[in-house]
Amino acid sequence: MATEKKVMEIIKGVGFEPIEDKGIIVKYAPENLSAKIAQFFSMEFYVLQLCKDEMVLVPFSTISAVLKKEVTLQIPYSTIKSVEITEDMLNYQIAITTDTDIIRLTAQQKELSDFRSAGALTFYGEGLKMSNWHKENLDETLEALRSLNK
Repeated sequence: MATEKKVMEIIKGVGFEPIEDKGIIVKYAPENLSAKIAQFFSMEFYVLQLCKDEMVLVPFSTISAVLKKEVTLQIPYSTIKSVEITEDMLNYQIAITTDTDIIRLTAQQKELSDFRSAGALTFYGEGLKMSNWHKENLDETLEALRSLNK
C-alpha cells in the first residue's frame, strides 16, 4: 500500500511542492444512481494532494494498488472559484468549481475508512504502530479545501 511518504516523493518527483498531511484518497463522483452502483465496484482511486500553488490528482494502479508516477489533473488555486463539501451517506462529495469546469469528487468518511477501500490503500505499519493517513488527514484537508472559497 502507499505510504504518505511515498505519495510526497512521487509528487515532488514530478515537480510539485506538496503540503504535508494534506492528501486524501478520492474517486470521481458518479452522476446518477446507475453510475453510483457501477462505481461501487470500480477500483479507480486517486490521491488528492494539496501543494503550494495547486492541487493535484495522482492515480493508483487499479491492479497493484500502488501509486503511478504521474499527475492526471492539476488545478492551480488561482483558477478555483469555489469548493463545496457535502455529506452523502458514507462519503463526502467535493465539488470544485474552476474558471472552466466543475470537478466532482467523492472521499470516504474517516469513521469507516479502516474497513473500506480508502483505508486499505493507505494502511501501513511503522514498527508496532499501524496508520491510515487518509483517515488522519481527512478533517484538515477538507478544511483546507473549504478555505479555498473566494
